[in-house]
Amino acid sequence: MKIAVASDHGGYELKEKIKRHLIECGHEVVDVGTHSTTSVSYVDFGHRACDEVKNGSCERAILVCGTGIGMSVVANKHKGIRAALCTNAFMADMARRHNDANVLVLGARVLAIPYAMILVDVFMSEPFDGGRHLERVNQIAKLEEDFCE
Repeated sequence: MKIAVASDHGGYELKEKIKRHLIECGHEVVDVGTHSTTSVSYVDFGHRACDEVKNGSCERAILVCGTGIGMSVVANKHKGIRAALCTNAFMADMARRHNDANVLVLGARVLAIPYAMILVDVFMSEPFDGGRHLERVNQIAKLEEDFCE
């Protein structure tokens, strides 16, 4: 699977570990930045990664900032993006299975690196359950059509 990854300076080190982990698992990774711990705006990098998913270049994205909150807000401003800020494996599982989340958001300052890798693995491996959940995902898409430019 082709995955976009992005972080701000606070999430850079975790993003680099996630990137290596994804490659080791056989995924293709598109790293849209940042590429150092120099202070940057999470907005720019979250936007770039979401564009990769929206334009079909990547199937999913993983975004990392200090808490994950900022990246989550940015990602969910994009039409067609269903970003989930996850802090445990159950949330990552439900994000995929019930919400068909296409973006995982993690907080580098709130998760231990080994646990973050578990969340990545869950997010990457779980399918969308469809069924009644598809109806809800479609309702969200309709809201985007009706209320978002």
